Amino acid sequence: MDLRPCLQHPVVHRQLVPVRARARAYRILDLTNMAFLEARNVGVDFPLYHGNARSLKRAVFNAASAGRFGQDARKRTVVQALQDVSFSLRPGDRLGLVGSNGAGKTTLLRVLAGIYEPTTGSVRASGTINALLDTTMGTNSDLSGHDNIRLRGMYSGLSREEITALEKDVETFADLKEFMHLPMRVYSSGMTIRLAFGLATSIRPQILLMDEWFSAGDFSFMSRAKARMEGLVRDSEILVLSSHSHDTVAEWCNRVIWMDQGRIVADGAPKDVLEAYLGRPLKEAERADAFVPS
Repeated sequence: MDLRPCLQHPVVHRQLVPVRARARAYRILDLTNMAFLEARNVGVDFPLYHGNARSLKRAVFNAASAGRFGQDARKRTVVQALQDVSFSLRPGDRLGLVGSNGAGKTTLLRVLAGIYEPTTGSVRASGTINALLDTTMGTNSDLSGHDNIRLRGMYSGLSREEITALEKDVETFADLKEFMHLPMRVYSSGMTIRLAFGLATSIRPQILLMDEWFSAGDFSFMSRAKARMEGLVRDSEILVLSSHSHDTVAEWCNRVIWMDQGRIVADGAPKDVLEAYLGRPLKEAERADAFVPS
């Protein structure tokens, strides 16, 4: 019996973030090694699948004072998470996203990462992408620390030698010793954070997407994590950082977009946009943040 038709080579995805095949809405360009990221008139709608009931529709539209609810072509009630978002980024660009909760920042990051597909508009990207949206994403609690590292390396298309180097790097950083051989489900929350963070920051991408600057763990770990994070950011060609910390955005970004109700309100120099968003000068905001009541 000829078994050759049954033998299939596994498909190795060579990016840190799984990206489904897109028609026109999302395209990965491989024409050049130069990183590139562009959103063009991007809109994202989330259908409310039980929105045909009159009571629900009435409640939804009564709450829609900001105009974020509508209907799609199939007459379903939808939440308009993003509306007409456009920008382009080249190497050296450090984009900060600011806005209140629910403004659409995380949704936009997920679209840029290829996790969500735009309902309207398109995203084009060239270069390897790493999305630090959830550091534990992609880990398996039933696998050991070593196995999780190997799995990430294989998923990223690394060679055997590169995976060995990856293991050494993450193991040294996480400093979990004998626990590296045990399933992650027996780890404490702090141990899980150390391994997941070390793994998430182990492979340097051309395009780095971050949802909030990492700040967790004890003092010793935070010191090492800060240095590792800063190295990752500096090595990336393009950074998109969503954060509620205007200090972090001002320090690391050379361009800021203020989002509200799924739309871009302002796009420009960090100082100008942050002061418009905060409604006061940055120095005044810094003094207010530094004040700690006794």
